[in-house]
Amino acid sequence: MRTWDSMTANIEWRVDPGRVDYADALATMEARAAAVTAGSARELVWLLEHPPVYTAGTSATDAGELLDPRFPVHRTGRGGRYTYHGPGQRIGYVVLDLRARKRDVRCYVHALEGWVIAALGACGIEAFRAPGRIGIWTLDGGREAKIGAIGVRIRQWVTLHGFAINLSPDLSHFGGIVPCGIAEFPVTSAARLGIPLTPHAFDSALAATFSPFLDDLAV
Repeated sequence: MRTWDSMTANIEWRVDPGRVDYADALATMEARAAAVTAGSARELVWLLEHPPVYTAGTSATDAGELLDPRFPVHRTGRGGRYTYHGPGQRIGYVVLDLRARKRDVRCYVHALEGWVIAALGACGIEAFRAPGRIGIWTLDGGREAKIGAIGVRIRQWVTLHGFAINLSPDLSHFGGIVPCGIAEFPVTSAARLGIPLTPHAFDSALAATFSPFLDDLAV
């Protein structure tokens, strides 16, 4: 594991080089959020990768969404429906104290989306928000396709969960679910778009675009 300070001294920036079990990551994130709430730990940006797993958010329903549970399924407290995590996907868990920033859920989600979109742009991928549809979108062969998922939880104004961006996952693994409950649009990745994007390169882009994200949350 590599750790280093971000541009803001009170935020730890952590990168895990190996695959982290989803349940273990969730427990670690929950403990960190509780410590941040209590004022006994720094805020955290944690970048990692999971073994193949499906996760169900608070809006997930098995009927019509969980098509083929070929991987373990975890229920979680984040918002949203079903999503897939696995090798080749960059996961970002963000534990921030919004008590010191804007206490606005929509503002936070919008800022998080903007941060990821800016990082992808720095890597040569033009991504965007799609009105009425959650997630991060891009064009694949002229058609809108989802390249990333956003799912957050905010407890006592401390954030949990974050984003998942498809760098080079096996896209067939998404076939076991209806990603985020949206069936009419495909899922894509940087690799499918012909852009070789390593985790290190994407992490560097996230670091380079982090300060504007914090600025969007400033009171």
